[in-house]
Amino acid sequence: MKTVITVTGKDCVGIIADVAGVCAQHGANILDITQSVLSEYFAMIMLADIQNLTIDFAQFVDLLADLGKSKGLVIHAMHEDIFNTMHHI
Repeated sequence: MKTVITVTGKDCVGIIADVAGVCAQHGANILDITQSVLSEYFAMIMLADIQNLTIDFAQFVDLLADLGKSKGLVIHAMHEDIFNTMHHI
């Protein structure tokens, strides 16, 4: 099982470290990551394996969203099944 994590907002020091820290703390293994800074804006897409997640996926999603709110970012985590269904016609 995998999740797609997106992060957008104003760039600041430590965004990747903070998101990676939440993932590591709860057993999500980062498989791939891409990020870009456009002027002062940060955008990232991360793919993480959540097979060994130590908390409920909904709790994980909420933790990431709360992290985003505390840093002035928007962080979404979507289960790959939902992501794939949304993008399949």
